[in-house]
Amino acid sequence: MISNHEIDYKIYGEELQFVEIELDPNETAIAESGAFMMMDNGIEMQTMFGDGSQQQGGLLGKLLSAGKRLIVGESLFMTAFTNAGQGKKRVSFAAPYTGKIIVFDLQKLGGKIIAQKDAFLCAAKGVSIGIEFQKRLGTGIFGGEGFIMEKLEGDGLAFAHAGGYIIERELQPGEILKVDTGCIVAYTPSVDFDIEMVRGIKNWMFGGEGLFFAKLQGPGKVWLQSLPISRLAGRIMQYGSFGGRKEEGSILGGLGNLLDGRE
Repeated sequence: MISNHEIDYKIYGEELQFVEIELDPNETAIAESGAFMMMDNGIEMQTMFGDGSQQQGGLLGKLLSAGKRLIVGESLFMTAFTNAGQGKKRVSFAAPYTGKIIVFDLQKLGGKIIAQKDAFLCAAKGVSIGIEFQKRLGTGIFGGEGFIMEKLEGDGLAFAHAGGYIIERELQPGEILKVDTGCIVAYTPSVDFDIEMVRGIKNWMFGGEGLFFAKLQGPGKVWLQSLPISRLAGRIMQYGSFGGRKEEGSILGGLGNLLDGRE
Protein backbone atom coordinates (compact mmCIF):
# COMPACT_ATOMS: atom_id res chain seq x y z
CA MET A 1 0.00 0.00 0.00
CA ILE A 2 1.22 3.50 -0.84
CA SER A 3 1.51 5.83 2.14
CA ASN A 4 -0.24 9.16 1.95
CA HIS A 5 1.92 12.12 1.03
CA GLU A 6 1.84 15.03 3.49
CA ILE A 7 1.01 18.22 1.60
CA ASP A 8 0.55 21.88 2.47
CA TYR A 9 -2.20 23.93 0.85
CA LYS A 10 -3.94 27.30 0.59
CA ILE A 11 -7.46 28.03 -0.68
CA TYR A 12 -8.10 31.20 -2.69
CA GLY A 13 -11.33 32.95 -3.63
CA GLU A 14 -14.84 33.22 -2.25
CA GLU A 15 -17.60 31.84 -4.51
CA LEU A 16 -15.32 30.51 -7.26
CA GLN A 17 -12.40 28.95 -5.42
CA PHE A 18 -9.20 27.13 -6.23
CA VAL A 19 -6.78 25.28 -3.98
CA GLU A 20 -3.01 25.68 -4.27
CA ILE A 21 -1.02 22.66 -3.07
CA GLU A 22 2.65 22.98 -2.12
CA LEU A 23 4.74 19.91 -2.87
CA ASP A 24 8.16 19.06 -1.49
CA PRO A 25 10.56 17.17 -3.80
CA ASN A 26 9.07 13.77 -4.76
CA GLU A 27 5.68 14.58 -3.20
CA THR A 28 2.60 13.88 -5.31
CA ALA A 29 -0.99 15.11 -5.47
CA ILE A 30 -3.76 13.42 -7.46
CA ALA A 31 -6.71 15.16 -9.08
CA GLU A 32 -9.77 14.62 -11.20
CA SER A 33 -9.38 15.01 -14.95
CA GLY A 34 -10.16 18.62 -15.81
CA ALA A 35 -9.50 20.03 -12.32
CA PHE A 36 -5.98 21.28 -13.13
CA MET A 37 -5.48 25.06 -13.17
CA MET A 38 -1.74 25.85 -13.11
CA MET A 39 1.62 24.59 -11.81
CA ASP A 40 5.23 25.60 -11.33
CA ASN A 41 7.95 24.43 -13.69
CA GLY A 42 9.48 21.19 -12.43
CA ILE A 43 6.21 19.40 -11.67
CA GLU A 44 5.60 16.32 -13.79
CA MET A 45 2.14 15.07 -14.81
CA GLN A 46 1.26 11.41 -15.18
CA THR A 47 -2.15 10.07 -16.21
CA MET A 48 -3.07 6.81 -14.50
CA PHE A 49 -5.90 4.37 -13.96
CA GLY A 50 -7.91 4.91 -10.79
CA ASP A 51 -6.66 6.89 -7.81
CA GLY A 52 -3.05 5.75 -7.56
CA SER A 53 -3.53 3.67 -4.43
CA GLN A 54 -3.35 0.42 -6.45
CA GLN A 55 -0.58 1.36 -8.84
CA GLN A 56 1.74 -1.31 -7.43
CA GLY A 57 -0.91 -4.03 -7.57
CA GLY A 58 -0.43 -5.12 -11.19
CA LEU A 59 -2.88 -4.86 -14.06
CA LEU A 60 -5.78 -6.39 -12.12
CA GLY A 61 -5.39 -3.92 -9.26
CA LYS A 62 -5.30 -1.01 -11.68
CA LEU A 63 -8.42 -2.21 -13.50
CA LEU A 64 -10.33 -2.71 -10.23
CA SER A 65 -9.34 0.76 -9.04
CA ALA A 66 -10.41 2.34 -12.32
CA GLY A 67 -13.62 0.29 -12.43
CA LYS A 68 -14.71 1.54 -9.02
CA ARG A 69 -14.37 5.11 -10.24
CA LEU A 70 -16.40 4.35 -13.36
CA ILE A 71 -19.27 2.99 -11.22
CA VAL A 72 -19.53 6.25 -9.24
CA GLY A 73 -19.69 8.28 -12.46
CA GLU A 74 -16.10 9.51 -12.49
CA SER A 75 -13.63 9.10 -15.35
CA LEU A 76 -11.39 6.04 -15.63
CA PHE A 77 -8.29 8.19 -15.32
CA MET A 78 -6.79 10.51 -12.75
CA THR A 79 -3.72 12.71 -13.02
CA ALA A 80 -0.76 12.64 -10.64
CA PHE A 81 1.33 15.79 -10.19
CA THR A 82 4.81 15.07 -8.77
CA ASN A 83 7.49 17.55 -7.77
CA ALA A 84 10.45 16.23 -9.76
CA GLY A 85 12.58 19.33 -9.21
CA GLN A 86 14.49 20.96 -6.38
CA GLY A 87 12.77 22.94 -3.65
CA LYS A 88 9.06 23.45 -3.10
CA LYS A 89 6.71 23.60 -6.09
CA ARG A 90 3.05 24.58 -6.32
CA VAL A 91 0.14 23.16 -8.31
CA SER A 92 -3.43 24.51 -8.28
CA PHE A 93 -6.82 22.93 -8.90
CA ALA A 94 -10.03 24.87 -9.57
CA ALA A 95 -13.63 24.26 -8.51
CA PRO A 96 -15.97 23.39 -11.42
CA TYR A 97 -18.80 25.77 -10.37
CA THR A 98 -19.69 28.32 -7.72
CA GLY A 99 -19.42 27.00 -4.18
CA LYS A 100 -16.78 26.11 -1.60
CA ILE A 101 -13.83 23.74 -1.36
CA ILE A 102 -13.92 21.46 1.71
CA VAL A 103 -10.78 20.03 3.30
CA PHE A 104 -11.02 16.56 4.86
CA ASP A 105 -8.16 15.58 7.16
CA LEU A 106 -8.82 11.85 7.02
CA GLN A 107 -6.39 11.11 9.84
CA LYS A 108 -8.54 13.17 12.21
CA LEU A 109 -11.81 11.83 10.78
CA GLY A 110 -11.19 8.15 11.43
CA GLY A 111 -9.68 7.39 8.03
CA LYS A 112 -12.90 7.42 6.00
CA ILE A 113 -15.50 9.83 4.61
CA ILE A 114 -18.62 8.99 2.59
CA ALA A 115 -19.41 11.67 -0.02
CA GLN A 116 -21.71 12.39 -2.92
CA LYS A 117 -20.49 10.99 -6.22
CA ASP A 118 -19.21 14.18 -7.83
CA ALA A 119 -17.72 15.88 -4.75
CA PHE A 120 -14.06 14.81 -5.00
CA LEU A 121 -11.60 17.39 -6.38
CA CYS A 122 -8.04 16.35 -5.43
CA ALA A 123 -6.00 14.70 -2.67
CA ALA A 124 -2.60 13.65 -1.45
CA LYS A 125 -1.37 10.57 -3.25
CA GLY A 126 -2.30 7.45 -1.31
CA VAL A 127 -5.86 8.52 -0.57
CA SER A 128 -8.18 5.86 -1.99
CA ILE A 129 -11.35 6.85 -3.85
CA GLY A 130 -13.80 3.96 -3.89
CA ILE A 131 -17.51 3.15 -3.79
CA GLU A 132 -19.93 2.93 -0.87
CA PHE A 133 -23.25 1.10 -1.22
CA GLN A 134 -26.29 2.36 0.65
CA LYS A 135 -27.19 0.12 3.59
CA ARG A 136 -30.95 0.34 3.13
CA LEU A 137 -33.00 -0.37 0.02
CA GLY A 138 -35.25 2.64 0.57
CA THR A 139 -32.28 4.97 0.97
CA GLY A 140 -30.85 3.81 -2.32
CA ILE A 141 -34.13 4.18 -4.21
CA PHE A 142 -35.38 7.46 -2.76
CA GLY A 143 -32.27 9.06 -1.27
CA GLY A 144 -31.42 11.21 -4.29
CA GLU A 145 -27.93 9.75 -4.76
CA GLY A 146 -28.85 6.21 -5.78
CA PHE A 147 -27.40 3.07 -4.27
CA ILE A 148 -23.78 4.12 -4.70
CA MET A 149 -21.86 6.96 -3.09
CA GLU A 150 -18.15 7.75 -3.02
CA LYS A 151 -15.80 6.91 -0.15
CA LEU A 152 -12.46 8.56 0.56
CA GLU A 153 -10.07 6.48 2.65
CA GLY A 154 -6.57 7.02 4.02
CA ASP A 155 -4.77 9.21 6.52
CA GLY A 156 -3.96 12.22 4.33
CA LEU A 157 -5.74 15.32 3.07
CA ALA A 158 -8.58 15.15 0.55
CA PHE A 159 -10.36 18.10 -1.05
CA ALA A 160 -13.99 18.15 -2.16
CA HIS A 161 -16.21 20.78 -3.75
CA ALA A 162 -19.88 21.56 -3.17
CA GLY A 163 -22.34 24.27 -4.17
CA GLY A 164 -23.29 27.45 -2.36
CA TYR A 165 -22.48 27.77 1.35
CA ILE A 166 -21.09 24.77 3.26
CA ILE A 167 -22.24 23.88 6.78
CA GLU A 168 -20.36 21.42 8.99
CA ARG A 169 -22.40 19.90 11.81
CA GLU A 170 -21.28 17.68 14.67
CA LEU A 171 -24.18 15.41 15.60
CA GLN A 172 -24.33 14.04 19.12
CA PRO A 173 -25.37 10.41 19.80
CA GLY A 174 -29.06 10.07 18.92
CA GLU A 175 -29.31 13.63 17.54
CA ILE A 176 -31.35 13.74 14.32
CA LEU A 177 -31.05 16.24 11.47
CA LYS A 178 -33.55 16.25 8.59
CA VAL A 179 -32.34 17.78 5.33
CA ASP A 180 -33.08 17.86 1.61
CA THR A 181 -31.47 14.79 0.05
CA GLY A 182 -29.56 16.84 -2.50
CA CYS A 183 -27.95 19.01 0.17
CA ILE A 184 -25.84 16.18 1.62
CA VAL A 185 -22.17 16.53 0.69
CA ALA A 186 -20.46 14.05 3.02
CA TYR A 187 -20.64 12.36 6.41
CA THR A 188 -18.54 10.12 8.63
CA PRO A 189 -19.41 6.38 8.65
CA SER A 190 -20.75 6.57 12.22
CA VAL A 191 -23.69 8.70 11.01
CA ASP A 192 -26.85 6.71 10.25
CA PHE A 193 -28.29 7.83 6.90
CA ASP A 194 -31.96 7.05 6.24
CA ILE A 195 -34.81 8.66 4.30
CA GLU A 196 -38.22 9.71 5.54
CA MET A 197 -41.39 10.46 3.61
CA VAL A 198 -42.87 13.94 3.88
CA ARG A 199 -46.01 13.83 6.02
CA GLY A 200 -49.27 15.27 4.75
CA ILE A 201 -50.66 15.10 1.23
CA LYS A 202 -50.66 18.89 0.85
CA ASN A 203 -46.97 19.09 1.82
CA TRP A 204 -45.75 16.76 -0.89
CA MET A 205 -48.26 17.87 -3.53
CA PHE A 206 -47.79 21.63 -3.15
CA GLY A 207 -44.70 22.10 -0.99
CA GLY A 208 -42.26 21.85 -3.88
CA GLU A 209 -39.73 19.92 -1.79
CA GLY A 210 -40.26 16.39 -3.09
CA LEU A 211 -41.66 13.30 -1.41
CA PHE A 212 -38.67 12.46 0.75
CA PHE A 213 -36.00 14.07 2.86
CA ALA A 214 -32.87 12.61 4.45
CA LYS A 215 -32.67 11.76 8.13
CA LEU A 216 -29.14 11.87 9.55
CA GLN A 217 -28.65 10.50 13.06
CA GLY A 218 -25.51 10.94 15.14
CA PRO A 219 -22.96 10.49 16.38
CA GLY A 220 -20.66 11.89 13.72
CA LYS A 221 -19.96 14.80 11.40
CA VAL A 222 -21.98 15.85 8.37
CA TRP A 223 -21.28 18.43 5.67
CA LEU A 224 -24.19 20.10 3.88
CA GLN A 225 -24.42 22.40 0.84
CA SER A 226 -26.93 25.18 0.38
CA LEU A 227 -27.03 24.95 -3.43
CA PRO A 228 -26.84 21.46 -5.00
CA ILE A 229 -25.75 21.62 -8.63
CA SER A 230 -28.88 19.64 -9.60
CA ARG A 231 -31.07 22.38 -8.12
CA LEU A 232 -29.14 25.10 -9.93
CA ALA A 233 -29.34 23.21 -13.23
CA GLY A 234 -33.08 22.67 -12.74
CA ARG A 235 -33.69 26.37 -12.21
CA ILE A 236 -31.67 27.27 -15.30
CA MET A 237 -33.62 24.77 -17.41
CA GLN A 238 -36.90 26.06 -16.00
CA TYR A 239 -35.92 29.62 -16.85
CA GLY A 240 -34.93 28.71 -20.39
CA SER A 241 -37.99 26.56 -21.08
CA PHE A 242 -40.29 29.56 -20.94
CA GLY A 243 -38.19 31.54 -23.39
CA GLY A 244 -37.80 34.45 -21.02
CA ARG A 245 -37.31 35.61 -17.47
CA LYS A 246 -39.51 34.39 -14.67
CA GLU A 247 -41.88 37.28 -14.17
CA GLU A 248 -41.97 38.96 -10.77
CA GLY A 249 -44.27 41.76 -11.85
CA SER A 250 -46.13 42.45 -15.05
CA ILE A 251 -44.71 45.96 -15.54
CA LEU A 252 -41.07 45.35 -14.58
CA GLY A 253 -40.98 41.89 -16.12
CA GLY A 254 -42.47 43.11 -19.38
CA LEU A 255 -40.12 46.08 -19.44
CA GLY A 256 -37.16 43.74 -18.96
CA ASN A 257 -38.28 41.60 -21.86
CA LEU A 258 -38.64 44.68 -24.05
CA LEU A 259 -35.11 45.78 -23.16
CA ASP A 260 -33.86 42.27 -23.97
CA GLY A 261 -35.59 42.38 -27.36
CA ARG A 262 -37.94 39.54 -26.44
CA GLU A 263 -41.11 41.51 -27.12
